[in-house]
Amino acid sequence: MMAEHGKPCEAQEATYCMNGATCYKITSVNALSCRCTENYKGSRCELLQLSSRFLNDQDTGLLAAAIIVAILILVVLGFVIYYTYKMVKTNKKIKNQEYQNVKSKA
Repeated sequence: MMAEHGKPCEAQEATYCMNGATCYKITSVNALSCRCTENYKGSRCELLQLSSRFLNDQDTGLLAAAIIVAILILVVLGFVIYYTYKMVKTNKKIKNQEYQNVKSKA
C-alpha cells in the first residue's frame, strides 16, 4: 500500500522500519513511512498486533442465547434450593413441636 507520492527508501534509511516492514519516503513532506507486515503496527511497525477474532452475527446471537439460558437455569436452581431449605426447616420445626407435645403429655 505504498502511496503514489512515495518512493523506496535509500539504503541508509531502510533500517528505519522494524520487523520486516517496507520503508518508503513521502517526497511531498520529506518524511519516512513504513508498510508493516501482517502482525505489526505503529509508525515504525514497532508494535506487535495481537490477533483478534470477531464473532459474526450468528455466533453473537448463539452466545447471547446461551448466556440467557444459563442465567435462567441458575435462577431456577436458586429458587429450588431456597424452597427446599425452607421446607426442611419447616418440617424440623413441626417435628420439634410434635416432640414437645408428646414429651409434655408423658
